[in-house]
Amino acid sequence: MPSHTRGLTLDLDAALKGIVMFGWLEAEGLSGEPLGEAFTAERDASIRELMRRSMGRSAADLPGVAETRGMFHRLGVDPTKTRPSSEALLRRVPELDLVMGPQHANRLDTLLARVETGQQVVATDEQHILEDITTARRDSKVCAWVNVIYGCNERCTYCVVPSVRGKEQSRLPEAIRLEMEGLAAQGFKEITLLGQNIDAYGRDLPGITPEGRRQHTLTDLLQAVHDVEGIERIRFATSHPRYFTERLIDACADLEKVCEHFHIPFQSGDDAVLKAMARGYTVDRYRRIIERIRERMPDAAISADVIVAFPGETDAQYRRTLELVEEIGFDQVNTAAYSPRPNTPAADWPDQLPEDVKVDRLQELNTLVERKARERSARYAGRIEQILVEGTNPKDPEQVMGRTRTNRLTRSPTTRLRQTTQLAIHLLLQTTYVHAQLLQHRTNQTVLLNNQGLQQMQRTQNPMLTLLR
Repeated sequence: MPSHTRGLTLDLDAALKGIVMFGWLEAEGLSGEPLGEAFTAERDASIRELMRRSMGRSAADLPGVAETRGMFHRLGVDPTKTRPSSEALLRRVPELDLVMGPQHANRLDTLLARVETGQQVVATDEQHILEDITTARRDSKVCAWVNVIYGCNERCTYCVVPSVRGKEQSRLPEAIRLEMEGLAAQGFKEITLLGQNIDAYGRDLPGITPEGRRQHTLTDLLQAVHDVEGIERIRFATSHPRYFTERLIDACADLEKVCEHFHIPFQSGDDAVLKAMARGYTVDRYRRIIERIRERMPDAAISADVIVAFPGETDAQYRRTLELVEEIGFDQVNTAAYSPRPNTPAADWPDQLPEDVKVDRLQELNTLVERKARERSARYAGRIEQILVEGTNPKDPEQVMGRTRTNRLTRSPTTRLRQTTQLAIHLLLQTTYVHAQLLQHRTNQTVLLNNQGLQQMQRTQNPMLTLLR
């Protein structure tokens, strides 16, 4: 272990998504793995609280990420990305050498060169994100993430993200397409377009169409990248109901590569709570979005996020959330009891709910969510599903794992995959076991699809009959 510990801090969510740093390290011939509580913490963990807890220990115990030139570069969490607080942090922890925001990731080599001269460096000023910010590390050889918009302009009263991720900055569609073409050339088959608020894509880009709408929207982006040769599936996340348009829904239904899975957080089933959260939509608005999706894509999977026990939430308001979950029948819901985040408006409100109420409401909600997920999963029983194999089940090397177009995790004890050297392969499988979030299949129902077979299946109304003749 080197006696000297170098240190730099990085935005937590950016690090978790691998959009900065890890890919740069590998591009420079270095190695790195996310270690420690700041990088394994749940995504909704308070970034400021993580820093506070980390700073309460010795700097040598800070979460580490990379070893180079005989020294360890340590990554913690920049809590505010403002120069005064960052400079104060360096004074408190002299072992740290660099505090940076994710918008400076493409300058990391230059910043580290300054560190090597003995300087403590702060790089947190706002600047336009340059196109070479991402050399993202790909943990899969089949599926890749492509960031299309950084930051968030929303001001939800419970959320710390806008203060730590900065303003929305959309990448140009030409740059996004170029990255996807590069990934296709490397053999990737599925792309997930990412953004904290992806439906807001293009709001900051110039241009108005003759019809009077913005020239660049998520709908336009999907249309612009849909024909990238070699990419067979396209997903996107995370959506915001305020910006989820009927035009976007129609495009998803019409573009065959766009998968029928939508993650659209609703957060509460009560309009007054939504207003207090500053979400910018009503329950009826959310309900109409789901109705339109299911009208155009009846088998589409819908997942969501929800918070219970928000400050001031009454029992009647909480019951409306349960009613919405019962009514819509989500395929999956990420649930959470409200937890105050430092420097967010809701954290200072006087009507915080007691912990026992939070626990009781969350438990009741989770029971309902699990039941509805099982009901939704039952529709897969006995069906033939197209699976894009992503790799071997890490818990059982005799199984392969992948996902349906509706994002349902699947596993199959198939040996026929070994007959091909290509990892990215499509399987048609008949479901024999259904769990709330998992499908299991029989080996003897496996059908291997090459690209020609996949294209034929996409064109036919009865793919199994066509392929098994």
